[in-house]
Amino acid sequence: MKKVLGSLFVTAIVLSACGGGGNSSKGGSGDSGDKGAASEYNYVFKTDIETLDYTFSQRQSNSIHYSNFVDGLYEWDPEGNLVPALAESYEVSEDGLTYTYKIREGVPWVDAEGNEYGADVTANDWVTALKHAVEKKSETLYIVADSIKGLSDYIAGKTDDFSTVGVKAVDDYTLEYTLNAPETYWPSKLTYGILYPINEEFLNEKGDDFGLPEPDSILYNGPFLLASNTAKSSIEYTKNESYWDPDNVNIDSVKLTYNDGSDPDWLYKQYQAGDLTEARVYPNSAGYKDVQAENGDNVNFALPGSSTFNMTFNFNRQAYEHTSKETDKQKEDTQKAIMNLNFRKAFQFAFNKTAYRAQSVGDDGAAAALRNTLVPTDFVTIDGKDFGAVVQEKVQAADAEAFGDINLAQGQDGTYNVDKAKEYFAKAKAELEAEGVEFPIHLDLPEQETAEVLVNADKSMKQSVEDALGKENVVIDIQLLNEDAYYAATYQATSSAATDYDISTASGWGPDYMDPSSYLNIYNSHSGDMLTTLGLDADTTLEGEDTGKAAKEALKLSEYDALLDKASAITDDVNKRYDAYADAEAWLVENVIQVPIFASQGFPSVSNVVPFSTAFGYSGLGYDGLGLGRYKYMEVQDEAVSQDQWTKAHDEWSKAREEAAKAE
Repeated sequence: MKKVLGSLFVTAIVLSACGGGGNSSKGGSGDSGDKGAASEYNYVFKTDIETLDYTFSQRQSNSIHYSNFVDGLYEWDPEGNLVPALAESYEVSEDGLTYTYKIREGVPWVDAEGNEYGADVTANDWVTALKHAVEKKSETLYIVADSIKGLSDYIAGKTDDFSTVGVKAVDDYTLEYTLNAPETYWPSKLTYGILYPINEEFLNEKGDDFGLPEPDSILYNGPFLLASNTAKSSIEYTKNESYWDPDNVNIDSVKLTYNDGSDPDWLYKQYQAGDLTEARVYPNSAGYKDVQAENGDNVNFALPGSSTFNMTFNFNRQAYEHTSKETDKQKEDTQKAIMNLNFRKAFQFAFNKTAYRAQSVGDDGAAAALRNTLVPTDFVTIDGKDFGAVVQEKVQAADAEAFGDINLAQGQDGTYNVDKAKEYFAKAKAELEAEGVEFPIHLDLPEQETAEVLVNADKSMKQSVEDALGKENVVIDIQLLNEDAYYAATYQATSSAATDYDISTASGWGPDYMDPSSYLNIYNSHSGDMLTTLGLDADTTLEGEDTGKAAKEALKLSEYDALLDKASAITDDVNKRYDAYADAEAWLVENVIQVPIFASQGFPSVSNVVPFSTAFGYSGLGYDGLGLGRYKYMEVQDEAVSQDQWTKAHDEWSKAREEAAKAE
């Protein structure tokens, strides 16, 4: 994955607010050629870089940067095609198990100042990188551990001979991967950092300093170099003059300025002053009247991205540093309530997602990017039918009483139903009172105190839930924290013991590769990468006793694991495979393990980024639909993109994608 920071929807890099990809890598689409061109891109960042080790981190707050510094074998182009990057071509064996890549010759490794290191990229760099990822216990090993032959045994210590792992440098420019089973989605995994190259000599020179958040901690072969990185201040890139594909790099520099989100109107003011290339705008803010007066015809909504932001329950809370609870009894009662399925159903039915999202994008755009499933409904199709439609049929068949009238389609507040909220809360209350639970149930919800828009969204959730269920029954206590405390309790928590909340909206998930498993595996009770957001630990990261074992058993996560295993074993029929994964998604919906809220992006902005000139991809580093931190291909014009320009560009881009799909 991409573990995505929930607050990114406030001050994220808005590369695609006016689109991403076009019909060609030069000039974009939508008559941008006569708008003038700019050579730099200026925006903001919200979260400091923690690491530049692209084989290690799963956090999008890191990958949106180093995705510009290092290229892998393949990349997504502006029309969403997977195209060669450092691989010129590949062959796959008849059994689908062996992939052989011809590496592009003459691509130099350079340092942060653009000086050639003295070595070109070679096949051995991929072997070095994967071995390094294992040694560092990469957060992203799950992407390839069960895919590459022999890798899981090497990770488990069953052998210390890395030559038994299915990655081999046949010669300097021939790289071979051997898989355990055919994977139709294997090529899309190549866009993720764990399958990127590292120069062995440089790695040995740097030792433990490799990947520190400093420009000289890595070598570069990508389109940009990290010129400077100052925490909570600025991050600057310069163009790599030795880049192998210079014709598709259209800007010379990138500058990102720190913004804590405390003043939503600041972005637009900076844009109007010429200091930012684009500005996220907020229809509910006091300054939006100025946006309408000065750029009313230039506000465009981004298309929804591939990441899903959700609300998670903490099923085994251990930390109570930030809480409104006054007694152990209140803590125990809250845990019992969260473990009660009817309580979770009632909460989901009581949560007005439209009102929540409107705090960020306004009433007019609130519904467009709402999401009711973890996997986007149109991510894949099953015998010609959208994945989400099949999931809905399965959910309704399994529990018609609760879910007979839900609508899981994207763009719908498909679970909000006050009458059902009251009905299922009555059931939950009776069950919980029989266990000795006293009401009201207090739910701690942490939030960054300076993030005005997010605080307002939390207040909206609080209002809808308390109004539907009654304040005498449920109270959401918003815990306002400083930035460091907020991240430590939520997004950056690396174990269940560190997750300090009852419910949280701090993070989301974007896919690593083009298969439903990339979403659904995150809650596998043995290896799920987002189990910590549920207050649980994966076996692979557990140290000592599993304090969440009882919670896993009570939630019957073993049933979910079995559904994942069944789907994963189907490798010869994608329709059967996807249908089996639809069973797993349906289980998540029926058991309300988490509450999907909205898709990434989908927000309004004013921008000088040429519509649909950035890369388009649903998975991999720096991709989230229409780009998210990838500056290759991007073009910037001297004036704001109008709604007419955006619409024309979108129509041309959509047509080009349809034609490309027909040609496959």
